[in-house]
Order: sequence, then C-alpha cells, then structure tokens
Amino acid sequence: MLVTLYGRALQSRWKDPVLRDEWAEGAVRRIDYDFGKLKVREYESLSIAIRSKEFDLLTTGYLADNPDATVLHLGCGLDSRIFRIDPPASVRWFDVDYPDVVELRRRLYPERAGYRLIGSSLADLGWLDEVPGDRPAMIVAEGVLMYLTEPIVKQLLNRLTDHFPSGQIAFDALSRLTVRMTKGVSIKGTGASYGWGIDDPQDIKKLEPRLELITELRTPELAEYSRLPWVLRALVRVMDSVPTLRRLNRIVLYRF
Repeated sequence: MLVTLYGRALQSRWKDPVLRDEWAEGAVRRIDYDFGKLKVREYESLSIAIRSKEFDLLTTGYLADNPDATVLHLGCGLDSRIFRIDPPASVRWFDVDYPDVVELRRRLYPERAGYRLIGSSLADLGWLDEVPGDRPAMIVAEGVLMYLTEPIVKQLLNRLTDHFPSGQIAFDALSRLTVRMTKGVSIKGTGASYGWGIDDPQDIKKLEPRLELITELRTPELAEYSRLPWVLRALVRVMDSVPTLRRLNRIVLYRF
C-alpha cells in the first residue's frame, strides 16, 4: 500500500507528470514513515502512475456512459482515485479495504457526498450487503486480485455478478508463470506474495461464466506507455515476442 502511494506521490512531483496526484503527495507528507526505506526507483514510480492512469481512464469512460452508476473500488489502499476523477454527485462510490486501512484513510482524506468507506477483508463477503445493488457498477480491483487465492477470487466474482444488474470489472492480471516464479517470495520485502494468476483472459469463464472480455491491455497498449524510458520499452518489445512472457502482467476489462 505504501509502495504504490509513494510511487504516485513521487511521479506527481514531476514537472510534467503522467498522473497528477496531489492527494498522494499530501498523504506522504502527513504519514510518519521513512518512505526512503521502500527504495522506489524513478522508473517504478512511473510504471505505477501509468497503470493507475489506465484504471482512471477505464473508470471515467464507464461513468461517461453511466453517470448514475455505483463505483466499487476493491482493495483501495490509500489510492485517491475518487478525488482524482471527481465523479458527478449522481455517482455512488464505495472504497473497500481492511478496517485499519479505512481508519487511516479517514485521517488522511476528506468526506464527500456519495462516498462511503467499508472496512473489511474482501474474503469476508458479508461486506457486500452494505452496497446497494440497484445500479450498474464499475468495479475496480487494481493490484489486489493477484494476492488472493483462486477460490476467493471465484467467490468474489460470483457474488459481484449476482449483486449488480450489470457492469464492468477491471483488474490487473498476472500470468500463472509469474505466480509460480514468485511463490514464497515477499514482494519488495512487504511480506505479501502472489496467489492467483490467469493466462488466457477467456479462462475467467471457468470461475464466472457471465464475464465477457471487453479488452486485454498489455504494457505496450497502455495510454502512457511511450513515457517509459527507451530501455524499458526495448525490454518490453523483447518480452512481447515470446509467447510465455507476453502475458506476464496486463490489465483486463470485462462486462457482465
């Protein structure tokens, strides 16, 4: 959570940032923590911002067509997406994360009309009872599903598609190879590890048949990809030429 927050804050300080996030900058100033210990490098902060920007674009695109929708931001951490997007008052927005994360958010970010925080583990699906299911929904799960197990992901997708009349869900997906290669490895020393991946995006139907793929965005297809250093873009081109490496990490968007 702090890694991605700090990454967005660092990139936001650039003269011409991919993602202007004054809320992340303010949160980093207020949290009593030595963020230097995270060792977030410049290219990592840029990559974090590029991916967050893509989720912002997918969310604003859905809200443009559905101005009365519900937005469900799963595993929101300290992401300030609602403040960056600033949706119209007609949108109902719910941020969901662990109770201690929600408590910290209350101390860092202001309240606003139509916005609610829900403190719960995503695995405890009772939290969904607090969300009205009478509107179409845009469900965003950036940097969260890969940390869950497949049974939990299945239960979550089943409940979400049952709960809302229609909607879209966007999440970043790792390949099964990535999950296998990092099994038991702590991600950036945080203690977190990957638990679920998917290769062919159509395989999601094995977990939830009602999900229909809209698009799969690999790194070269992200809106701000050209902002990456040429060395990274060259590496991406090499990886993109190898079928087993092409889908190590991408963003997928489904409708139901």
